Amino acid sequence: MTQDTDPTALVRDIRARLGLTQEKFAARLGVTLPTINRWENGRSKPSPLAMQNLWDLIVAMGDQGQDLLARATMFKT
Repeated sequence: MTQDTDPTALVRDIRARLGLTQEKFAARLGVTLPTINRWENGRSKPSPLAMQNLWDLIVAMGDQGQDLLARATMFKT
């Protein structure tokens, strides 16, 4: 899987762009720290609801998130 088709990389890149720790990112999304860790390590993938929340975070980033928005489009349900 390439970075463009991998939700693992997308989650990691969103968190890094926001400058958040896994713990703070989890709190922002309403999930647990282990959930973020599993997403970033490829052990599980975000649910459709979580992907919607990630989408909303990217949209809120405005111009800084345009490249992420393009990548996230393929995961939007």
